[in-house]
Amino acid sequence: MKNSDFVLIVDDNPTNLSVLSQALKSAGFTVRVAEDGETALEMVQNKLPALILLDVQMPGIDGFETCKKLKANPSTQSIPIIFMTALADTENKVKGLSLGAVDYIPKPFEQAEVIARVRMHLQLKQLTDNLEHKVIERTTALQQAQIQLVQQEKLSMLGQLVAGVAHEMNNPISCIISNIHPAQDYIADLTYILQLCQQSYAQLPSALQDAIAQTDLEFILEDLPKLLNSMQVSTERIKDISVSLRNFARTDTSAKVKFNVHEGLDDTLLILRHRLKSVGQRPDIQVVKKYASLPKVECYPGQLNQVFMNILANAIDALEDVWQQGRRINDSLTINICTEMSDDENMTIRIADNGAGMSEEVRQRIFDCLFTTKAVGKGTGLGLAIAHQIIVEKHGGAIYVHSTPNQGTEFAIVLPV
Repeated sequence: MKNSDFVLIVDDNPTNLSVLSQALKSAGFTVRVAEDGETALEMVQNKLPALILLDVQMPGIDGFETCKKLKANPSTQSIPIIFMTALADTENKVKGLSLGAVDYIPKPFEQAEVIARVRMHLQLKQLTDNLEHKVIERTTALQQAQIQLVQQEKLSMLGQLVAGVAHEMNNPISCIISNIHPAQDYIADLTYILQLCQQSYAQLPSALQDAIAQTDLEFILEDLPKLLNSMQVSTERIKDISVSLRNFARTDTSAKVKFNVHEGLDDTLLILRHRLKSVGQRPDIQVVKKYASLPKVECYPGQLNQVFMNILANAIDALEDVWQQGRRINDSLTINICTEMSDDENMTIRIADNGAGMSEEVRQRIFDCLFTTKAVGKGTGLGLAIAHQIIVEKHGGAIYVHSTPNQGTEFAIVLPV
């Protein structure tokens, strides 16, 4: 309900009402009148006045009680109230001002004085409203700039750190991978020579026969190629992780580029894989992927990966909390990732967990800057605020959260193709 442009006069004296109404109307104000406090309260509920001239002494609810009720109501507490009274003693003035009135007009009143005071307080109210609006705008802009700075700093620091780690890993990994194949060839040659020695065991020097006898040579010849194969698989795995790290924290260009969101999701899951594994009695967190056939999307890949990281890490946190608190909502801890084309122009990525869910109050504030439900030191309240800004402002998309207590939470990310 917004403030209207009329002045409400409340007085039980018809003569006062008539004189004040005519004076204010002649000065260009729209006026409405009420003869008692109860009527005034009913009128205000239907339409908010810009200002109220309120008589103190009235039958039924007097002016002080009427003012108290108006100031106790959030929708009417900001309306300027000017008391009109013949009680000019200091005690009554202090009482009225302490209840929230902005001014006093003594009776009998001068019409010019009433008009001047009404006009002044309406101007003050307008200036206050404009100032509050500007403060809200500046505060919102400051929060958005703060989030953007934090996001850019996090991306920059993360990119430098991950790129450095990936680079340092790359050289020794490449060395190992390039040397495994020659090592396999050398071992194959040595194996052949040792097998020939075994065939001529009786002709070998006694010292060599003793060494063979003390060593399970057949097992070594059989197991050594398996060891090398395991080492090769492990190095390939480390190489994949290194590539995923570089892809995850890739430096965004000034323009959007084509990107496969499935690769971004998989790279993020690979980095979080250690958190998905069982810890103590807590079982593995299962990830169920249902990927549809999607075109590449024009985006900033590093920023999009950061969104995936924040949401997936929060899902893991939620499932860990469920397990630690002993609230076994389901037999397994599960994260479901589903992608689809919601229409010809938009794709949707859904990330859902079967954790404890959240209340409606928390859901309404989940994207607010600095809002967090995590313990001190575990959350900054910026992750989802940054995710919202990246999706909505940077990519022109939308992000929604659906949650049911004791059933889980789903984030739906909509991106224009």
